Amino acid sequence: MIAGPVTRGGVSDFTTHDFTEFRAAASESFVPLQVRCNNPGRFAGRIRMAEVDEIHVSEVSAREHTVERTPELITRGDRRYFKLSLQISGSSLLIQDNREALLQPGDIAVYDTARPYSLVFDDDFRMMVVMFPQTLLDLPAESVGQLTAVRFAHGEGLPGMIGPFLEQMANGIERLSGPTGTRLAHNAIDLVTTMFASELGALSPTGHQALATRIRRYIEDHLADPQLDPAAIAAAHFISTRHLHGIFREEGTTVSTWVRTRRLEHCRRDLADPLLADRAIGTIAARWGFIDAAHFSRLFRATFDRSPSEVRAAAIQTGSAKSA
Repeated sequence: MIAGPVTRGGVSDFTTHDFTEFRAAASESFVPLQVRCNNPGRFAGRIRMAEVDEIHVSEVSAREHTVERTPELITRGDRRYFKLSLQISGSSLLIQDNREALLQPGDIAVYDTARPYSLVFDDDFRMMVVMFPQTLLDLPAESVGQLTAVRFAHGEGLPGMIGPFLEQMANGIERLSGPTGTRLAHNAIDLVTTMFASELGALSPTGHQALATRIRRYIEDHLADPQLDPAAIAAAHFISTRHLHGIFREEGTTVSTWVRTRRLEHCRRDLADPLLADRAIGTIAARWGFIDAAHFSRLFRATFDRSPSEVRAAAIQTGSAKSA
Protein backbone atom coordinates (compact mmCIF):
# COMPACT_ATOMS: atom_id res chain seq x y z
CA MET A 1 0.00 0.00 0.00
CA ILE A 2 1.34 3.43 -0.95
CA ALA A 3 1.84 5.85 1.92
CA GLY A 4 -0.33 8.91 1.42
CA PRO A 5 1.08 12.44 1.42
CA VAL A 6 0.71 14.79 4.36
CA THR A 7 -1.31 17.89 3.51
CA ARG A 8 -0.65 21.14 5.35
CA GLY A 9 -2.15 24.46 4.37
CA GLY A 10 -3.10 23.26 0.89
CA VAL A 11 0.37 21.82 0.17
CA SER A 12 0.75 18.07 -0.34
CA ASP A 13 4.04 16.75 1.07
CA PHE A 14 5.15 13.20 0.23
CA THR A 15 8.46 11.85 1.59
CA THR A 16 9.70 8.29 1.29
CA HIS A 17 12.76 6.02 1.24
CA ASP A 18 10.79 3.37 -0.64
CA PHE A 19 11.44 3.65 -4.37
CA THR A 20 8.25 1.75 -5.26
CA GLU A 21 6.21 4.33 -3.34
CA PHE A 22 8.03 7.21 -5.01
CA ARG A 23 7.51 5.71 -8.46
CA ALA A 24 3.75 5.50 -7.89
CA ALA A 25 3.60 8.98 -6.35
CA ALA A 26 5.44 10.52 -9.33
CA SER A 27 2.82 9.18 -11.75
CA GLU A 28 -0.04 10.25 -9.51
CA SER A 29 1.38 13.74 -9.01
CA PHE A 30 2.07 14.47 -12.67
CA VAL A 31 1.13 12.24 -15.63
CA PRO A 32 1.71 8.47 -15.95
CA LEU A 33 5.47 7.89 -15.98
CA GLN A 34 7.93 5.02 -16.12
CA VAL A 35 10.45 5.54 -13.31
CA ARG A 36 13.60 3.44 -12.80
CA CYS A 37 16.39 3.41 -10.23
CA ASN A 38 19.70 1.54 -10.34
CA ASN A 39 20.05 1.46 -6.57
CA PRO A 40 16.57 1.41 -4.98
CA GLY A 41 18.03 0.28 -1.65
CA ARG A 42 19.53 3.71 -0.97
CA PHE A 43 16.76 5.76 -2.55
CA ALA A 44 15.11 8.79 -0.93
CA GLY A 45 12.65 11.20 -2.49
CA ARG A 46 10.26 14.00 -1.69
CA ILE A 47 7.47 15.70 -3.67
CA ARG A 48 5.82 18.86 -2.37
CA MET A 49 2.93 20.09 -4.49
CA ALA A 50 0.30 22.81 -4.59
CA GLU A 51 -2.42 22.90 -7.25
CA VAL A 52 -3.77 26.31 -8.21
CA ASP A 53 -6.39 26.61 -10.95
CA GLU A 54 -5.10 23.61 -12.95
CA ILE A 55 -1.49 24.73 -12.46
CA HIS A 56 0.53 22.13 -10.55
CA VAL A 57 3.54 23.65 -8.79
CA SER A 58 5.92 21.07 -7.33
CA GLU A 59 9.24 20.91 -5.58
CA VAL A 60 10.92 17.55 -6.21
CA SER A 61 14.09 16.35 -4.49
CA ALA A 62 15.45 12.83 -4.81
CA ARG A 63 18.44 10.61 -5.43
CA GLU A 64 19.54 9.01 -8.69
CA HIS A 65 16.77 7.76 -11.00
CA THR A 66 15.39 8.09 -14.54
CA VAL A 67 11.95 9.10 -15.78
CA GLU A 68 10.39 8.20 -19.12
CA ARG A 69 7.17 9.27 -20.75
CA THR A 70 6.54 6.52 -23.30
CA PRO A 71 4.14 6.44 -26.29
CA GLU A 72 2.11 3.75 -24.49
CA LEU A 73 1.67 5.94 -21.42
CA ILE A 74 0.74 8.94 -23.55
CA THR A 75 -2.24 7.08 -25.03
CA ARG A 76 -3.79 6.77 -21.55
CA GLY A 77 -4.69 10.46 -21.35
CA ASP A 78 -6.11 13.08 -23.68
CA ARG A 79 -5.13 16.26 -21.80
CA ARG A 80 -2.02 18.00 -23.08
CA TYR A 81 0.28 19.69 -20.60
CA PHE A 82 3.56 21.51 -20.70
CA LYS A 83 6.00 20.90 -17.86
CA LEU A 84 8.49 23.58 -16.98
CA SER A 85 11.52 22.60 -14.91
CA LEU A 86 13.81 24.87 -12.93
CA GLN A 87 16.95 23.12 -11.72
CA ILE A 88 17.64 24.29 -8.16
CA SER A 89 20.48 21.95 -7.18
CA GLY A 90 22.25 19.02 -8.77
CA SER A 91 21.85 18.42 -12.50
CA SER A 92 19.54 16.63 -14.93
CA LEU A 93 19.44 15.63 -18.57
CA LEU A 94 16.20 16.28 -20.47
CA ILE A 95 15.68 14.52 -23.81
CA GLN A 96 12.77 15.24 -26.16
CA ASP A 97 12.23 15.75 -29.90
CA ASN A 98 15.81 14.66 -30.72
CA ARG A 99 17.22 17.39 -28.49
CA GLU A 100 19.09 17.17 -25.20
CA ALA A 101 19.37 19.80 -22.48
CA LEU A 102 21.82 19.37 -19.62
CA LEU A 103 20.39 21.48 -16.80
CA GLN A 104 22.53 23.01 -14.07
CA PRO A 105 21.31 25.08 -11.09
CA GLY A 106 19.30 28.05 -12.31
CA ASP A 107 18.61 26.60 -15.78
CA ILE A 108 15.06 26.29 -17.13
CA ALA A 109 13.60 23.91 -19.73
CA VAL A 110 10.16 22.97 -21.04
CA TYR A 111 8.77 19.66 -22.28
CA ASP A 112 5.47 18.40 -23.69
CA THR A 113 3.61 15.55 -21.97
CA ALA A 114 1.93 14.63 -25.26
CA ARG A 115 5.24 13.50 -26.75
CA PRO A 116 7.83 11.04 -25.41
CA TYR A 117 10.56 12.40 -23.20
CA SER A 118 13.21 11.23 -20.74
CA LEU A 119 14.74 12.78 -17.64
CA VAL A 120 18.00 11.42 -16.25
CA PHE A 121 19.18 12.27 -12.73
CA ASP A 122 22.66 10.88 -12.01
CA ASP A 123 22.89 12.12 -8.44
CA ASP A 124 20.99 13.97 -5.71
CA PHE A 125 19.00 16.90 -7.05
CA ARG A 126 16.30 19.44 -6.28
CA MET A 127 13.99 20.77 -8.98
CA MET A 128 10.89 22.90 -9.34
CA VAL A 129 8.30 21.60 -11.82
CA VAL A 130 5.33 23.62 -13.05
CA MET A 131 2.80 21.55 -15.01
CA PHE A 132 -0.03 23.38 -16.75
CA PRO A 133 -2.54 22.84 -19.59
CA GLN A 134 -1.19 24.00 -22.92
CA THR A 135 -4.24 26.22 -23.41
CA LEU A 136 -2.95 28.58 -20.70
CA LEU A 137 -0.29 29.91 -23.06
CA ASP A 138 -1.26 32.54 -25.60
CA LEU A 139 1.16 30.85 -28.00
CA PRO A 140 0.44 27.95 -30.37
CA ALA A 141 1.53 24.61 -28.90
CA GLU A 142 3.21 23.79 -32.23
CA SER A 143 5.42 26.88 -31.90
CA VAL A 144 6.35 26.08 -28.32
CA GLY A 145 7.31 22.64 -29.62
CA GLN A 146 10.42 24.28 -31.10
CA LEU A 147 11.60 24.98 -27.54
CA THR A 148 11.25 21.56 -25.92
CA ALA A 149 14.52 20.30 -24.39
CA VAL A 150 16.15 23.67 -25.02
CA ARG A 151 18.24 25.01 -22.14
CA PHE A 152 17.33 28.49 -20.95
CA ALA A 153 20.58 29.29 -19.22
CA HIS A 154 20.85 30.74 -15.74
CA GLY A 155 21.75 34.42 -15.58
CA GLU A 156 21.15 35.18 -19.26
CA GLY A 157 18.42 37.59 -20.39
CA LEU A 158 14.86 36.81 -19.39
CA PRO A 159 15.71 33.40 -17.84
CA GLY A 160 18.02 35.24 -15.46
CA MET A 161 15.05 37.35 -14.32
CA ILE A 162 12.40 34.64 -14.30
CA GLY A 163 14.46 31.89 -12.64
CA PRO A 164 14.75 33.65 -9.26
CA PHE A 165 11.00 34.34 -9.25
CA LEU A 166 10.27 30.66 -9.85
CA GLU A 167 12.75 29.60 -7.18
CA GLN A 168 11.09 31.92 -4.68
CA MET A 169 7.78 30.21 -5.51
CA ALA A 170 9.37 26.82 -4.84
CA ASN A 171 10.85 28.00 -1.55
CA GLY A 172 7.56 29.53 -0.46
CA ILE A 173 5.15 27.07 -2.04
CA GLU A 174 2.80 27.53 0.93
CA ARG A 175 1.99 31.03 -0.36
CA LEU A 176 0.16 29.46 -3.28
CA SER A 177 -2.49 28.21 -0.86
CA GLY A 178 -3.37 31.79 0.13
CA PRO A 179 -5.97 34.04 -1.53
CA THR A 180 -3.36 35.47 -3.92
CA GLY A 181 -2.10 32.04 -4.97
CA THR A 182 -4.09 32.01 -8.20
CA ARG A 183 -2.55 35.26 -9.33
CA LEU A 184 0.96 34.22 -8.35
CA ALA A 185 0.66 31.00 -10.36
CA HIS A 186 -0.73 32.79 -13.41
CA ASN A 187 1.93 35.50 -13.12
CA ALA A 188 4.51 32.72 -13.40
CA ILE A 189 2.81 31.40 -16.56
CA ASP A 190 2.68 34.93 -18.02
CA LEU A 191 6.40 35.43 -17.39
CA VAL A 192 7.21 32.08 -18.98
CA THR A 193 5.04 32.95 -21.99
CA THR A 194 7.03 36.16 -22.43
CA MET A 195 10.27 34.18 -22.30
CA PHE A 196 9.01 31.70 -24.89
CA ALA A 197 7.74 34.45 -27.20
CA SER A 198 11.10 36.20 -27.02
CA GLU A 199 12.98 33.00 -27.79
CA LEU A 200 10.69 32.11 -30.69
CA GLY A 201 11.27 35.54 -32.15
CA ALA A 202 15.01 34.97 -31.93
CA LEU A 203 14.72 31.53 -33.54
CA SER A 204 12.53 32.74 -36.40
CA PRO A 205 13.23 36.41 -36.99
CA THR A 206 11.43 36.36 -40.33
CA GLY A 207 8.84 38.89 -41.39
CA HIS A 208 6.19 36.18 -41.45
CA GLN A 209 6.91 35.06 -37.89
CA ALA A 210 7.05 38.65 -36.65
CA LEU A 211 3.67 39.36 -38.25
CA ALA A 212 2.12 36.27 -36.62
CA THR A 213 3.45 37.39 -33.24
CA ARG A 214 2.06 40.92 -33.69
CA ILE A 215 -1.32 39.53 -34.67
CA ARG A 216 -1.55 37.27 -31.61
CA ARG A 217 -0.56 40.18 -29.37
CA TYR A 218 -3.16 42.41 -31.04
CA ILE A 219 -5.83 39.78 -30.44
CA GLU A 220 -4.80 39.44 -26.79
CA ASP A 221 -5.00 43.21 -26.32
CA HIS A 222 -8.44 43.50 -27.95
CA LEU A 223 -10.30 40.45 -26.62
CA ALA A 224 -12.76 42.72 -24.81
CA ASP A 225 -13.96 44.17 -28.11
CA PRO A 226 -17.08 42.23 -29.22
CA GLN A 227 -16.39 43.44 -32.78
CA LEU A 228 -13.06 41.61 -32.91
CA ASP A 229 -13.31 39.38 -35.97
CA PRO A 230 -11.07 38.28 -38.87
CA ALA A 231 -11.94 41.31 -40.97
CA ALA A 232 -11.05 43.75 -38.19
CA ILE A 233 -7.83 41.91 -37.35
CA ALA A 234 -6.75 41.77 -40.99
CA ALA A 235 -7.52 45.46 -41.53
CA ALA A 236 -5.50 46.44 -38.45
CA HIS A 237 -2.46 44.72 -39.96
CA PHE A 238 -3.01 45.83 -43.59
CA ILE A 239 -3.36 42.29 -44.89
CA SER A 240 -6.19 40.38 -46.55
CA THR A 241 -8.43 38.05 -44.56
CA ARG A 242 -7.17 35.25 -46.80
CA HIS A 243 -3.60 35.97 -45.71
CA LEU A 244 -4.72 36.09 -42.08
CA HIS A 245 -6.50 32.73 -42.32
CA GLY A 246 -3.40 31.26 -43.93
CA ILE A 247 -1.21 32.31 -40.99
CA PHE A 248 -3.45 30.56 -38.48
CA ARG A 249 -3.91 27.53 -40.74
CA GLU A 250 -0.14 27.02 -40.60
CA GLU A 251 -0.44 26.91 -36.81
CA GLY A 252 -3.16 24.26 -36.93
CA THR A 253 -6.09 26.44 -35.95
CA THR A 254 -8.42 29.18 -37.22
CA VAL A 255 -8.66 32.86 -36.35
CA SER A 256 -12.11 32.50 -34.79
CA THR A 257 -11.10 29.44 -32.78
CA TRP A 258 -8.02 31.22 -31.43
CA VAL A 259 -10.03 34.30 -30.39
CA ARG A 260 -12.73 32.18 -28.75
CA THR A 261 -10.20 30.00 -26.92
CA ARG A 262 -8.30 32.98 -25.54
CA ARG A 263 -11.53 34.68 -24.40
CA LEU A 264 -12.77 31.54 -22.67
CA GLU A 265 -9.42 30.99 -20.96
CA HIS A 266 -9.43 34.52 -19.57
CA CYS A 267 -13.00 34.06 -18.35
CA ARG A 268 -12.10 30.79 -16.64
CA ARG A 269 -9.06 32.40 -15.07
CA ASP A 270 -11.14 35.27 -13.65
CA LEU A 271 -13.90 32.96 -12.41
CA ALA A 272 -11.31 30.82 -10.62
CA ASP A 273 -9.77 33.84 -8.88
CA PRO A 274 -11.11 34.15 -5.29
CA LEU A 275 -10.25 37.87 -5.35
CA LEU A 276 -12.83 38.39 -8.13
CA ALA A 277 -15.63 36.45 -6.41
CA ASP A 278 -17.71 39.61 -6.03
CA ARG A 279 -17.93 40.18 -9.80
CA ALA A 280 -20.99 38.84 -11.57
CA ILE A 281 -20.41 36.06 -14.08
CA GLY A 282 -22.06 38.15 -16.78
CA THR A 283 -19.70 41.04 -16.03
CA ILE A 284 -16.67 38.80 -16.42
CA ALA A 285 -18.02 37.35 -19.67
CA ALA A 286 -18.66 40.83 -21.08
CA ARG A 287 -15.19 41.96 -20.00
CA TRP A 288 -13.76 39.41 -22.43
CA GLY A 289 -16.10 40.06 -25.34
CA PHE A 290 -19.04 37.71 -24.65
CA ILE A 291 -22.25 39.73 -24.83
CA ASP A 292 -24.77 36.86 -25.00
CA ALA A 293 -24.73 35.24 -21.53
CA ALA A 294 -26.50 32.06 -22.65
CA HIS A 295 -24.13 31.58 -25.59
CA PHE A 296 -21.17 32.14 -23.30
CA SER A 297 -22.43 29.58 -20.80
CA ARG A 298 -22.88 26.93 -23.51
CA LEU A 299 -19.41 27.54 -24.95
CA PHE A 300 -17.82 27.51 -21.50
CA ARG A 301 -19.38 24.18 -20.50
CA ALA A 302 -18.54 22.60 -23.85
CA THR A 303 -14.90 23.69 -23.47
CA PHE A 304 -14.22 23.01 -19.78
CA ASP A 305 -16.91 20.42 -18.98
CA ARG A 306 -18.06 22.66 -16.13
CA SER A 307 -20.45 25.58 -16.03
CA PRO A 308 -19.20 29.09 -15.16
CA SER A 309 -21.13 28.95 -11.89
CA GLU A 310 -19.44 25.64 -10.96
CA VAL A 311 -15.99 27.14 -11.51
CA ARG A 312 -16.99 30.21 -9.48
CA ALA A 313 -18.38 28.07 -6.63
CA ALA A 314 -15.18 26.01 -6.48
CA ALA A 315 -13.10 29.19 -6.29
CA ILE A 316 -15.23 30.58 -3.46
CA GLN A 317 -15.03 27.31 -1.57
CA THR A 318 -11.25 27.13 -2.05
CA GLY A 319 -10.84 30.72 -0.93
CA SER A 320 -12.94 30.09 2.18
CA ALA A 321 -10.98 26.94 3.05
CA LYS A 322 -7.64 28.71 2.64
CA SER A 323 -8.65 31.63 4.85
CA ALA A 324 -10.06 29.38 7.57
